Amino acid sequence: MQVKDLKPKQGNVDITIDIVDVGEAREFQKFGKPGRVANAIAKDETGDIKLTLWNDDIERVKAGDKVHLTNGYVNEWQGEMQLTTGRMGKLEIVGKSDADSSKEPDSKIRTNIPMEESGEELNVEEEDIEDSDDEEI
Repeated sequence: MQVKDLKPKQGNVDITIDIVDVGEAREFQKFGKPGRVANAIAKDETGDIKLTLWNDDIERVKAGDKVHLTNGYVNEWQGEMQLTTGRMGKLEIVGKSDADSSKEPDSKIRTNIPMEESGEELNVEEEDIEDSDDEEI
């Protein structure tokens, strides 16, 4: 299975993806029990998707890891698809990403994280701009 094949409310997802970035963990309480959650950006050769990491997986998964998600679930939050292990899924680290994209000058990773939040300057070339009605700019 590949990122481009994922659909909202899809279960039994079996996919191998590269972790691009792991965000800050947030704490929560549910039914009186504490928990932690963090969002990561994952990709394969067909696209990228947010990956929700829960509790112990937050420390285990690092940028540059290749992970295999078994029996995962795709949900949708504010119109954006997110991949998660859910209750029955399993996430295992199977190695490192095939290529360190930061060393490839022609490599372009597209994410939905606004550049303003990263503190980096935005350098956009004309060929980088895609005309799409589905994307919010």
